[in-house]
Amino acid sequence: MLLNKIYNENCIKTMTRMKDNFIDLTVTSPPYDNLRTYNGYSFDFKNIAKELYRVTKKGGIVVWIVSDATINGSETGTSFKQALYFKDIGFNLHDTMIWKKDTFTAVGSLKIRYAPVFEYMFILSKGYPKTFNPIKDRKNKTAGCKQHGTIRKKDGETVKMSTVGNIVRKYGQRYNIWEISAEKRRNLGYNHPAVFPEQLAKDHILSWSNEGDIIYDCLGGSGTTAKMAHILKRNWILSEISKEYTNIAKNRIKETKTQTKLFKN
Repeated sequence: MLLNKIYNENCIKTMTRMKDNFIDLTVTSPPYDNLRTYNGYSFDFKNIAKELYRVTKKGGIVVWIVSDATINGSETGTSFKQALYFKDIGFNLHDTMIWKKDTFTAVGSLKIRYAPVFEYMFILSKGYPKTFNPIKDRKNKTAGCKQHGTIRKKDGETVKMSTVGNIVRKYGQRYNIWEISAEKRRNLGYNHPAVFPEQLAKDHILSWSNEGDIIYDCLGGSGTTAKMAHILKRNWILSEISKEYTNIAKNRIKETKTQTKLFKN
């Protein structure tokens, strides 16, 4: 299996060539019900999920970023169904994170509900996660003060936190709601119906992998995951069934390689 390569094919075909326990981290975003059209290609979720479980290393992570369509006044709930299916085939639902955007796409009538401004980011682990590099960029309002507080045990008893008396640092660990701007297609110079924010891919790659790890995107789209993996000195593999989107991804990565030295295994 060649690394640092885009495979212009169905991702199931790519994964059948991978050995078991091969991928450290997958960062991907599947088609959301009927919210986007992807050049007419279909999406075989269950078989993709099963193959992702097989090829993911023990302790590896799949980041599955997804949302729902609203049909006849009801959200489909497809995102939850997918998360539960991942659990059924062996993954742990390690965390349910939220990507909060500063822009939104109006779906359904906003006269009778609030505007949707977030998507789910399901963090799926194959057993206990082997890597976690928490991003610490949350400003602490009480920085410089001594920590205080209690925690409640299962029996209802309260005890002092073990960190009582420690000095609060300027920055704390980020929470599981990430506010990241959505990419604007008109500013990018290429045409894709759902551009994946570079910052989002970057932060997940930093969080769940280390340099030299193998990063995969089974639904590669415009190549954002591969681009950020390359910049962050990870190996990568990208599957994208659309020739048009494959060419977009190739051009983006080619541009990146002119700015950064190609990472060698």
